[in-house]
Amino acid sequence: METPDYPWEFFSFKVTPYKMKRQTVYTLFVIAIILSFFVTPLGDFSKLMLNRIFSAAPTVITQENRGGISSYDWGLKDANWEFFSFKKSKGKVVFITFWASWHLPSKAQLKDIQLLYDTYKGNVDFYVITNEERAPVELFMMKNDYTFPVTYQIVGNLSPLTLLKPPGSYIIDKNGDIVVHQNAIADWRNDKVDELFAELIAQ
Repeated sequence: METPDYPWEFFSFKVTPYKMKRQTVYTLFVIAIILSFFVTPLGDFSKLMLNRIFSAAPTVITQENRGGISSYDWGLKDANWEFFSFKKSKGKVVFITFWASWHLPSKAQLKDIQLLYDTYKGNVDFYVITNEERAPVELFMMKNDYTFPVTYQIVGNLSPLTLLKPPGSYIIDKNGDIVVHQNAIADWRNDKVDELFAELIAQ
């Protein structure tokens, strides 16, 4: 074997394959982590957590810019699949959110909504609305230990709201004015939301 003219040539030749091998292992590890976000339960959990971490408090509409809902004439179904009218919430503070068990952003905020329901049930009417069938919804609720009341949307029925898809949410005051109209996932458990509900309940 011919001795290289300079010592570093020898070491460079020996170390390079090791570096390449280590780089390959590192690259494969990164690819595996990325794939786990798409094809494993860890990925679903991670995406839910990221949605929660980056969610912000909902935007409250200023008093002068609030508009009222068109009416309370809205047919819905309760958790037992029985028909009822939104009219029962006239004169009350109302929280409405649209969700689906397959829709990740709307699922991500349900933990906060459960805490919100635990805090304000009796003072606020909650409408956690889906257009799914009962079976997947009931399985999802049981799996996650959620107890907030599920409301089923009747597709095709006239509604007083313009946005009827997840993760849209509304807060309506006792006069029927829309105080919050949120198109994206929000952080519902913070001082801003608590202060808003305290104000609306006291009206």
